[in-house]
Amino acid sequence: MGSPDPDPFDRIFLAYDVRGRVDRGDLDEEIVERIGVGFARVTGASTVALGRDCRSSSESLAAAFREGVRSQGCDVTDLGLLPTEVVYYHSGLYGVPAAVVTASHNPAGYNGLKFCHRGAAPIGSGSGLERIRDVARSWTGDSRGEARGGVTGHDALPGYLEHVLGIVDPGGIGALRVAVDGANGMAGLVVDPLFRQLPSSTLMGLYLEPDGSFPHHPADPLNPDNLTDLVRLVRTREADVGVAFDGDGDRAVFVDEQGVPLPGSTATAIIAGWFLARRPGARIVHNLICSRSVAEAIRSAGGVPVRTRVGHSFIKAVMADEDAVFGGEHSGHYYFGDNYGADSATLAMLVLLTVLTEAGVPLSELRRGYEPYAMSGEINTVVTDPAAAIRAVASAFAGASLDHLDGLTVDLGDSWFNVRPSNTEPLLRLNAEAPDSGSLEELVDRVRRLVASC
Repeated sequence: MGSPDPDPFDRIFLAYDVRGRVDRGDLDEEIVERIGVGFARVTGASTVALGRDCRSSSESLAAAFREGVRSQGCDVTDLGLLPTEVVYYHSGLYGVPAAVVTASHNPAGYNGLKFCHRGAAPIGSGSGLERIRDVARSWTGDSRGEARGGVTGHDALPGYLEHVLGIVDPGGIGALRVAVDGANGMAGLVVDPLFRQLPSSTLMGLYLEPDGSFPHHPADPLNPDNLTDLVRLVRTREADVGVAFDGDGDRAVFVDEQGVPLPGSTATAIIAGWFLARRPGARIVHNLICSRSVAEAIRSAGGVPVRTRVGHSFIKAVMADEDAVFGGEHSGHYYFGDNYGADSATLAMLVLLTVLTEAGVPLSELRRGYEPYAMSGEINTVVTDPAAAIRAVASAFAGASLDHLDGLTVDLGDSWFNVRPSNTEPLLRLNAEAPDSGSLEELVDRVRRLVASC
């Protein structure tokens, strides 16, 4: 094999931390085979697990990755079509590294890869990602092992269903009407058999059949436009709650019975409270752009909030270091200590259904206690020099409390904001929170004007 231009490797591996935002043209079979070689060598495993989503390119890319792994004498357990969360479960249960071919919530023409070490431990910057890239880039094909690894198929889904229902007792979920939009991604493979084991609940399914062309709407539940059909279903069928999954089924956005989406911060605080009622004093991880109400709710419930950088690899590492029982991101990813520290949208849904059953009040009422502040959501601004823009903002707010854990967080007492550079684009991401919408608007306007002047 000839050595391709290294630029695709830089683009692909930079994009890894934003979960596969790679144009299909950047990710061909030759490159993916090389990445498989790098994965096998860096993990040093005798067996790796491999799953894929339903995009039209996923099967051929998974085959290329599999061949790269096998060329190093490493066996492959082929899990086939599965949500990413099930692949993480398999990695945790059997102690093997794993990979998933998926572009997560991105459009149908995109694809990507997600990796984990043995036990579903994260692979990211500083934990193997750069070494995989370097091996993939330098491999010339002349180091194939004489003994190729074998391939064994395995159906991980039945064990996963038993696993999650061992964490959240299905008997604690009452007669709820649950509307679920699978976005034609991978979640439908879990949702249908799961609800057959929740006899008291009624599933109202929408787009649960996997179709990698995503014919009804994009599989990104953070975009409110993609929740239109779910909101309509919740309202017309009088559902108690709506759940929207992303393309690879590891992210969930919840909608109350009035059709109003819950911020990820609200869901994080609610789920944290459920765990803390059962495990007093436990540690709960949240990223630094979650609402400050999350940390307040954790403390109020007797837990210990642990603040971390944005991103799944950081969250998972801190979960392990802190022996945390739960972690949440504003983006709709939820992590569980009982799930090897990995994220599971299915577990998040089961806990929320249990909380609704126990509370006996509508979700629109339950959420009020967790939403005392006004939040901006993520606002992206194109800038030529993100670092210079951050320095300018820091200078303008020099009298406030400044924190550089991830970009710049400015604490103004009754309000705060964070600005972070994008990993892959000339963008600055702003998240802000204030006591009310008027104060929030003023704060956002001030920061945006500062950024625009750079």
